[in-house]
Formats: sequence, C-alpha cells, structure tokens
Amino acid sequence: MRPSATVPVRRASDLRRLLQVQTRRRCMSAATGSFHFPRGAATAVHGSNFFLSNRLFDRSTCLDAIIRDVPFRLTSTSATTAATATASPINPSPQSVSELPPHRRRQARKQQQQQQAAAAAAAADPSLPPDASSVLASQAAAQPSRSLRRTLSALLSLSKPRLTVLVVLTAMAPYALYPVPEMLAPSMTDTPSLSPLTLLFLTTGTTLCSASANALNMLYEPSTDAKMSRTRNRPLVRGLISRRSAVLFALLAGATGVGALYFGVNPTVSGLGLANIVLYAGVYTPLKAVTAFNTWIGALVGGIPPLMGWAAAAGETATRDGSWRELLLASDGSSIGGWVMAGFLFAWQFPHFMSLSWPIREEYKAAGLRMLAWTNPARNARVALRYSLVFPPLCLALCAAGVTSWAFAVTSLPINAWLIREAVRFWREEGHGGSARGLFWASVWHLPGVMILSLLHKNGMWTRAWRSITGDQGHWEDEELEEMASMTAERVAEKTAVSKPGR
Repeated sequence: MRPSATVPVRRASDLRRLLQVQTRRRCMSAATGSFHFPRGAATAVHGSNFFLSNRLFDRSTCLDAIIRDVPFRLTSTSATTAATATASPINPSPQSVSELPPHRRRQARKQQQQQQAAAAAAAADPSLPPDASSVLASQAAAQPSRSLRRTLSALLSLSKPRLTVLVVLTAMAPYALYPVPEMLAPSMTDTPSLSPLTLLFLTTGTTLCSASANALNMLYEPSTDAKMSRTRNRPLVRGLISRRSAVLFALLAGATGVGALYFGVNPTVSGLGLANIVLYAGVYTPLKAVTAFNTWIGALVGGIPPLMGWAAAAGETATRDGSWRELLLASDGSSIGGWVMAGFLFAWQFPHFMSLSWPIREEYKAAGLRMLAWTNPARNARVALRYSLVFPPLCLALCAAGVTSWAFAVTSLPINAWLIREAVRFWREEGHGGSARGLFWASVWHLPGVMILSLLHKNGMWTRAWRSITGDQGHWEDEELEEMASMTAERVAEKTAVSKPGR
C-alpha cells in the first residue's frame, strides 16, 4: 500500500520508499508529455528530522531509456535550435538593439564594439613589424615595480629606439659620403680627414635629440595611442612611467643633445637638431589631428638628419667662418650633395608611411588622426607612386654633384625599379591584395640598400684605397694647387686686417 503524502515520515526506509515511488511517477508522466511534481514530497521532506545525504538515494535510470529512445536527428535539431537561441542575444540586429532593456542594450553595444575591434585587428596586416616602444613597454611591465631595469626600459621605450636608430644612420651616411678635398685626404696628410670625435658627438647628440622629440610626441597624444592596437601598450598609456618623469627625460635629453651638437660639432648642426625637435613635437604631432598635410611636415623632419651629417663634415673642412651659409649654401656648389641626400630621405617617407598606414587606416580614423589612408585612399596611393618615381633622378643628381661615381646610377637602378614596381601595384590596387605589404617591405629594404651602394661608390674612395695599398701618393692637380694658394692668401689677408687696428 502506497503511503500517504500527508503522513509524517519517521524512518529513513519509509522516506527511501516514498522517493522511489515518486520518481517512477515523474518518469512516467515525463514520457507521456506531462510533468506533475508531487506535492506531498516537499511536505514529507520538510517534516523530516533527519539530515538527508546522497547515499540515501538510489540512482534513477529513467532518463537512460528516454535518451536511448530519442533519435539522433531530434537531438541535433534541438542543439541547433538552442545554439541559435543562445547566439541571437549576442549578435542582435541593429533594429532589435533599441528594443532591448537598458542593461541588455549596453551589453549588446559592448559586444558589437568588441566584434568590430576584432574584425579590424583581423583585417590589419599581420606581417607589419610590431611597435618597438610597445614591445619594450611590455618588457618593462614584467620587471619588478620601481626597479632600475623597469625604469630604463620605460625610458628607452619613450625614445622609440627603432626610429632613433634610423635617424642616426641617416645622419652618419652623409657624414661619411662628404667629398673630402684631395689635399686633406688621409693618403696626403697621414691623419684622418674627418674627426672620429666629431662623429661621436654627432651620433650622441642626434640620438638624444631624436629621443627628446619622440618622448614629447608620446606626451602629447596618450589618448590617441590608447585607441590604436600598435600603440596602446606604450609606457604612458599603461602608466609604467609618470608624466612628470617623461617630461624631465624629454627636456634633459633635448638640452643635452643640442648642447653636445653645439660644443662637439658646430652651431649649424645644433640648430638643425633643435629645429628637428620643434618641428616633430611642436608642429607635426598637433597637425595629425587637424589635416592630412601633417605627412609632408613629417617628411620634412625626416630630411633634416642628412643635412646634419653633411654640415658636420663640411665644418671639418671649412676654410672661412664656418657659418651656416658656408656649410649649407656654399657658393662653389659643394653643399649640393647634402641637399640631394635630404631630398632622398624626404621622398622616401611617402612610400614607406603610405603603405604602413593603409592596413591600420580604420584605427587612425577611430583615433581622430587625419591620414590620407582613410581621408583619400586614391590620393594616398598616388602620392606613394609619385615620390617613388623621383629616386632614379636623385641618384643621378648625387653622381652629378661629385659625391658618388656614375656607376652608382647603374647599380642603384634595380632596387629603385623594385620600389617603383611595388608602388605601381599599390596605386592600381589602392592597397588591397597585399600591395600595401609589398610596398612597405620594399621601402624597408630600399633605404639601407641605396645608402650602402652610395658608400661603396663614393667618388675617389677606391682610388685612394689603391694608392694606400700600392704606396703611390699621387699628385696634386693644378686646380688644387691654385686653390691652396688662394686659401693661403685669404688667410694672410685676414690676419693682416686684424693686426692693423691694434698697431
């Protein structure tokens, strides 16, 4: 006889029997399509004075028969329906977002933003190199707090080391390319024609000036850096270094760099280093949020380091007052080579940056930075192609200025043709189909390739090397002797003019 649900349960065996009966009833009602929870079970359980543990219950096997009898087709269909029902709230349509409750609406919008960010990251070209400052910032974050290594890594990250190294190399190459007069060549004087100490001050001062400009750039735009995947890990965004420390580092590096260039090289190079800081941090950086013309200002900044290296070498062989006119605007045309090198770096900025900015154009747009990659994609491709076409004429100009031999125009032709071919492809496809990646890597290899070729073809370098090997000191030409005589006469006249007032 089945016990009544209203009779109090006094023993555990009665409770076990009661639950077994109720379980059979539930299984039978579930199989017929209806389910009725037994009312008396709750009363019996609540009326029990015993603590019920799991061992008092026997394992029910009613669900095994139900799962075994249901076809797999129904299971897969229900699973698909459940998945669809689960996915629909995650990706609501734009019309249904406004119909959701406020908290659901915020969740839906947040999920949509995350999906859009993921899509933008997936669309970005994974072959672009990571930002060096972000990598160093991640390494600094892994160090103990307030440790010296963490601080040094954060400061190095502020200086944008990869860009700084490029700036220093573009200053050193023109310094080495400067055509030293024959009378001052090492084969004639048995001393270095260009001072290694001057080169040391040039590289040190240029490094510090570049670090100062880059730190000021990061201080100006931490909010925009936080919105871009390539820059959101920079030290100021992550709070690895305080703004006060960053300002002190930028000012100290700038003052030290300008001072090193002034006292160790010459005032002209020091003025160019200061102009580089002002243009990059004070003009280029604010203009990024105003107009796409900022790219041209940035290219102008890139053309200053070659002039710094050229003016440093020209100051070593200056015969007059060593002013900026003599070093950069010489009447004999000896400064043309420096301006050609500056034009080379100015033009190189466009195919490099236009292809670099294309994969992350949506991030620039979201950050509010006006770049041609998203404001005018067609013009972005045309500008990259237009400036890629000027490299062969610039190489010819370097030969005509007497800086390199004419063989440089021939050996540089293949690498220039490679860059032009990638620029044409970038222009035709407007950055799609991997054309941006191709132009970017072509520009990355183009700059060091042309620099190395120009150094190998420096005018008269191999002749002087051969003379030093064979011991042939050569002979001076009549023009060089006349130049020496005129220089001596000018110096004697200057000394005479200075000594006369004192008599």
